[in-house]
Amino acid sequence: MKLNSLVVLMLVSIVLLSCNTTKEEKKAEIKVNSKDKEANEGYTLFKNNCYACHSVISKSHDEIIAPPMVAVKRRYKMAYNSKEDFVKAVVEWALDPKEDNALMRGAVNQFKVMPKQLFKKEDLIKIAEYIYDNEIEQPAWFKSHFSTMHPNGMGSKKEMKMSN
Repeated sequence: MKLNSLVVLMLVSIVLLSCNTTKEEKKAEIKVNSKDKEANEGYTLFKNNCYACHSVISKSHDEIIAPPMVAVKRRYKMAYNSKEDFVKAVVEWALDPKEDNALMRGAVNQFKVMPKQLFKKEDLIKIAEYIYDNEIEQPAWFKSHFSTMHPNGMGSKKEMKMSN
């Protein structure tokens, strides 16, 4: 009888251990759940090039050096109705960031203009498409900060254009 119990215990242990997935593996599966090679490449380029400044791991708004990408995405989606226009605008900004053509005036006032980077246009297109098509991580403090700073939302598109 003990041998049967031991065999059953071993089988149950093997099954449970073989199905175990770490939290990191689950996160990776959630973030890159697309089989589309360009989407996966867009995520990798995004993570490796954008999160250095647009960090999601900061503990507070006071620790950041650039606006969170979730805020950038929200603002650009308000201004540009189609994916094509959104991608074009993000790419144009990243290729030649200047105060005169800034969409996020508050961010420029707080952080100054993004330094010009040596991005390839093709890579920026993949990054912008990834941003448009996917849910973007946000710092833990972002929702609270956003609701405090924008209690009525970000305003209408007409109001946003008038403020620019």
